Amino acid sequence: MADKLSSRLYPSRIDLPADARVKIVELLNQTLAATTDLKTQTKQAHWNVKGTDFYQLHELFDEIADELEEYVDMFAERITALGGYACGTARMAAANSILPEYPVDILDGMQHVTALAERFAPYAKHIRQAINITDDLGDADTADLYTEVSRTIDKRLWFLEAHLQPAEVKSENGTTTAKTKEKVTAK
Repeated sequence: MADKLSSRLYPSRIDLPADARVKIVELLNQTLAATTDLKTQTKQAHWNVKGTDFYQLHELFDEIADELEEYVDMFAERITALGGYACGTARMAAANSILPEYPVDILDGMQHVTALAERFAPYAKHIRQAINITDDLGDADTADLYTEVSRTIDKRLWFLEAHLQPAEVKSENGTTTAKTKEKVTAK
């Protein structure tokens, strides 16, 4: 962040060195921006999804957004627990997010699923890298926070990608064929 709010430290008795806390707080603020952005992009999908899977995707997207909102709060509170300044406004998030802008020309459910999967993947990578960085800086608590988030983000990416993957159907002769969701019928 150009204004250096993201690395501002207040006096603290926490036993992590100030130079490590500056790096951790900067990373957490980058994560806070991306998490806020991902949450709002997920809500964008929630509000605008259309198509045959509307209800299920509308509900899924809302559930994911609620989880992300919890993570926004967890990251912001960790920043302040380390003596940092949480840069959490929507404008700060937009200016500092690592994620691409959400497409505004889509409505179909699978287009929204694809757009979200394309954002969850780099976000998951960022979270995993942050685990290693904060661990290397001696902050096991922040690394643990990132690990907790990583598990859920990977699960949500799996849920999104499962909508995009064809189902496999075994024929009577034992061969497996891939079929799209629309073509798979229960017997």
